[in-house]
Amino acid sequence: MSLYDKLAKNKSLVNAVRRFRGFREDINRKKRVKGKYKFVNRKKDSDKLCIILAGYKEFLYDDVFGRIKKYIPKDIDVCIVSSGLYSDKLNSIALENDWSYLSVKQNKVTLVQNIAISLFDKAKMIFKLDEDIFVTKHFFEVLLKTYDKVQNDSPYRIGFITPLIPINGYAHVRVLEKTNLLQKYEEKFGRAQHNWDTDGKIVVNPDIAKFMWGESEKKLRDIDALDEKFSKEPFSYSVCPIRFSIGAILFSRDLWEQMGRFVVGPGNNMGRDEIQLCEYVMADSRAIIVSENTLVGHFSFGKQTSAMKEYYEKNRDIFKVKEK
Repeated sequence: MSLYDKLAKNKSLVNAVRRFRGFREDINRKKRVKGKYKFVNRKKDSDKLCIILAGYKEFLYDDVFGRIKKYIPKDIDVCIVSSGLYSDKLNSIALENDWSYLSVKQNKVTLVQNIAISLFDKAKMIFKLDEDIFVTKHFFEVLLKTYDKVQNDSPYRIGFITPLIPINGYAHVRVLEKTNLLQKYEEKFGRAQHNWDTDGKIVVNPDIAKFMWGESEKKLRDIDALDEKFSKEPFSYSVCPIRFSIGAILFSRDLWEQMGRFVVGPGNNMGRDEIQLCEYVMADSRAIIVSENTLVGHFSFGKQTSAMKEYYEKNRDIFKVKEK
């Protein structure tokens, strides 16, 4: 018998190691919510929370927050969060809508999310939105229903739930397939692939971003019409097998706790939450579930932003919330 086997049979030693690991993990969890912050508290102690990570794309706020205001259910707590800055504009938006506002001194996107989730201690289900996501009518309702149905009626353990997103490494292919535009896309840009790569064409090419916002294809110009159409189709979801860009997701508080909360490291931690979340759900045999009954808009990836800002200013009608 090897020394390792002998030690493994020593129950006292094994239990001591487990206690040490648990103690160390508890310390790490507590460290990951520590930081200087200012919190304007208007929470309702709902069991559902929506955190909106914002502070750097003010030119989008009228349309982005206008959509959230119109479509978010009344029973969801809302907290705008900003990393590394305090914004009078965001504070004003929060005040106008009776939402909470959290600003964290350190510019660390993982830390600000950890603090927000910890402050809303009654929230069991958490929506996370980036400031360049344009939500639609069925987004919140459909993601919650998808979570419940997949959890109760499918063979999958859930990691997190997402909507279809036209500018996304995985979902752009499904949007093209569902709108019968795959051939036209491939004639313009070559083969469409499920691929989240920092140098991938869906991430860097502004002409693709414009195409997916309907520059040449009318079907893609109206995200609200697509959302309405998909919401009326039979219940449907797909399972994403690659890294998913987490600009608009739904996950549980239990998942956040089980993975030890978001890791807070040096720098602004941009993208670290996404990598950690995707790695954790894969390693823990959980699925990234993409609801195909709702769709939201994603403004662009970073390398497309300059060209897309010009496009946005010339085509505001595409992005605005529809008033009846």
